Parts: sequence; structure tokens; C-alpha cells
Amino acid sequence: MKTRYPNVYQDKKGKFFYQIFIGTDANGKKKLKKGRRDALGHPFSSAYQASKEAKRVQALYANVSADNISYAAYMKNQYLPKYRGDVEASTYETHNLMLMKGVDFLGDTKLKNIKVSDCEKYRTWLLTDAEFSRNYASVIYTAFRQSLDYAVEIGLIATNPSLKTKSIPKGRTVEKYWTKPEFEKVLAYINTDSFYEQLIYVTFLFYYRIGCRVNEGFALRWSDIDFENGKVRFINNLHYQSKLNYELVPYLKNDASKRTVTIDTELLDVLEKWKREQEKYNIHDWVLSYDNCPLNKSTLSVWLKRYAKLAGVPRINGRGLRHSNASYLIAELGADVLTVSHRLGHKTPMTTLKYYAHMFSNNDIELASKMEGSMNIQPAKHSKVEFNGNQHIKGNSISGMPKVCQDKKNTA
Repeated sequence: MKTRYPNVYQDKKGKFFYQIFIGTDANGKKKLKKGRRDALGHPFSSAYQASKEAKRVQALYANVSADNISYAAYMKNQYLPKYRGDVEASTYETHNLMLMKGVDFLGDTKLKNIKVSDCEKYRTWLLTDAEFSRNYASVIYTAFRQSLDYAVEIGLIATNPSLKTKSIPKGRTVEKYWTKPEFEKVLAYINTDSFYEQLIYVTFLFYYRIGCRVNEGFALRWSDIDFENGKVRFINNLHYQSKLNYELVPYLKNDASKRTVTIDTELLDVLEKWKREQEKYNIHDWVLSYDNCPLNKSTLSVWLKRYAKLAGVPRINGRGLRHSNASYLIAELGADVLTVSHRLGHKTPMTTLKYYAHMFSNNDIELASKMEGSMNIQPAKHSKVEFNGNQHIKGNSISGMPKVCQDKKNTA
């Protein structure tokens, strides 16, 4: 039964509901939306409340397409092509796998039919049956939420149902790294008489002393190293598919990543010797190479695993070498946060503090020890000031406790 409010009706049981027109689909078929509850999930107690909610929902759908596509079709035809254009190729390859987890779970569920409960089931699955780490599950669910955000942005759905579920907080992880003694043990197991092992030695030493990101190091060419002034510049990144399929791209993670870093004399000598060794094998382009092709992450991972086992030290990955450099700079050399931030190519010093603040803790002890004897502390032998304002203080004596202080003492 119609009420005096547009689009609002009352059924035989006296319950109020609304039914509104929200558009037509690709075939020209009218699409209607019916509702019996408000935004908080409460049944309507009056026709006026139903009318108010109908107007709110109508406004949400004012610019929303009525096409009833599946989540899988949306991801394939709209979101993934858009996402591919927004990010680097290497980022897309990694995140594409994570985004497809949502496609696999939701299958042919219509985009507009995805409910909060569906999102909650997906979230629960990521944390349980999927057997992913909490960190990985967090990244996957965040990517899923972003895909639905874009669907709202381009008018395919009115709201993002996943935002009504809790995010998956990342677990606290401590990245493994090598201390200086541990790193020295590793180097002691590498025989530099072998051309191949000399590359391993140079690679480990370079990452440990310079602290660049893995792909920044792989992208280095000899033209990026200034032997005369002892500098290395990071201006490129490497997108690696295979030994014969890779791309050198002229952009890094952020503007601060494009940087020039000073090379210490010891490492510079090692690099000069390595360059001469490469030339014997007609290798002239890449700094870290044994066959005139750039290295890849899997090779570096194998090396790190092998020598960690030999040396009896914690196993680390490529990122662990970068953390090792930060530890070396801060804990061993006492570097300040601005210098560390620049060498690592962080966007701001706050990024450095976010990840490495705990490593600066020993500086407090060192700082306190440096205070000793750093000042010429000599108090005056005679007073240079006459005190006129306090009758209780005269010369070198205090005549008595002021009444106000006595009162406080007695109260206490």
C-alpha cells in the first residue's frame, strides 16, 4: 500500500519499506532497490523514516552504474588494467598475485552483491584456512579493500562494504641482520681466488657497506661509479624477468632514492680490482655480474643461505643486508640520523627513525660519557648578587623557613 511519501509503502503487516529506481543496466532493464531498514539496521517505525532513508540511498546511487558485473569481471576488465598503469611493473607482478586471491575467493559473485559478511568471511579465511602469515594476509586484505574503493570511485557500487570490517593489523616482525662480527665470519668463508666467489665477496661487501636496495645494486653499471672522487650514484632500478629479459628503468622508489653516496677507500680498492677481473672475461657493463648480465634476487638468496650456514650465523635475505648496513652505520660507527637517511635513500629522516630508532639507543650511553670533562665548571668563590626580595635569605645563612612553607610541611 502506498503512503503519502514518494517511493514508500506499507505491507499487510503494517511494516514500512521503500522501493526506488536506481538506473538501467546495459540491456536497458530497469533496476530497483528495496529496503526495510535504515543505515543502522533498524526497521522503519514510520513512513517518514523510510522516506528519509530512501532519499539517502537514492543520492548514493545517483551516479552509480546499474551494470550487474561480477567481481572477477570487474577486476579483469577495469581494476587490474588501471592498477597496472599506476605502479611499476615489478610491483604489479607481485600485487597481481595478491589481488587474484580475492577473485579466487569471491568467484562470480556480483560486485553489487558483495556484503559485509562476504568481506568478513574473506578476512577470516586469510587469517585461518589460507595459512598465510599475518603480515601477508594484511597486505592482501588491504589490496582487496583498495579494489572496492576504486569501484566506488568510478560509480559501480555505492559504498565499500569491506570498510565495515576490521583491517588485519600486521604482526610485529624483527628483520634479521648481520652484526659486524657475524659479517666478518661470513667473509672468512669466501675464497676470492675463484672468479665466481670473488663476485660473491664483492656483492656482500658492497651491500653491507653501502646499504642500497637490492634492485638498486643490481642496476648499477660501471658508469655509475666515480673512482676519481669515490662516489656511487643511484639513478636506475632493475625490472628482472629472466637472464635475457630485464629492463633498466630511470626511476626509483622515491625522489630521495636518487642519490650519490660516498664509497670508503677500502671498498673502492675492492671494486677497482673487481673491475679489472671482469675485463679479463670481457665483462664491461654491470658492476655485479659474472656473465655480462645483471644478477637476480634468487641468486643472491642462494648465496646468503649458503654462507650463513657455513659461518653459523642467522640466515638473512637481501633486505637483511640493507638492515645490516643500518646497524653497522648506527651501532658501530655512530652515524647520525640525517646521514643514515641519505645513504639509505629514505624519503625523510622520520622513515629512518621508524625502522631504526632502537639502534640509536647506545648513543645515549656514549653521549653521557662524552659530557664528562667537556665543560670548564668553576663556581664563583664570592657572591656577585645582592638579594633584597627575600627577608629569610641573608648573606650565607637562611634565617628560617617561611611561614607558607611551614604550613605546607605541617599539612603534609
